[in-house]
Amino acid sequence: MSSEPITIRPEPLDTPDAGRLLGALDDYLNGLYRAEENFLDLPAEDVSDGRGTFLVARQDGEAVGCGAVRRLSATTGEVKRMFVDDAARGRGLGSRILAELEAWAAADGMTRLVLEAGDRQTQAIRLYERSGFRPIPCFGEYADAQLSRCFEKQLAARPE
Repeated sequence: MSSEPITIRPEPLDTPDAGRLLGALDDYLNGLYRAEENFLDLPAEDVSDGRGTFLVARQDGEAVGCGAVRRLSATTGEVKRMFVDDAARGRGLGSRILAELEAWAAADGMTRLVLEAGDRQTQAIRLYERSGFRPIPCFGEYADAQLSRCFEKQLAARPE
């Protein structure tokens, strides 16, 4: 990778680059867990028309990471599908994607973000904890998932 600045921008879920990143994430998760232990679904309508966003990070035009937030309520969003390619890891890209998702959520009026990570995703859990997410009881579809760990973060109120 060169030293060209990384860009992080919204993109549709149905692009080839989004498909490649999400496929790589699915492969990674399927290597850690049995299929019935994974929560891989993110319908395009969850991140379109103001209901959320899907961000793609690029360096030298190549898609190297992604993440999404989908609205759960008027004030709460859920972080989904965070991923950084192996070759781009170790440079803070996951933190940058997460910060952009937080900024998008706050700008859209959300005051709280929640997320789920499997207990074997230790790097992801460390990222979330370093970014200010705190453990909470699992919610929604994750409530009975024994391998799930759930987190929340209160977002700073936007100045009027």
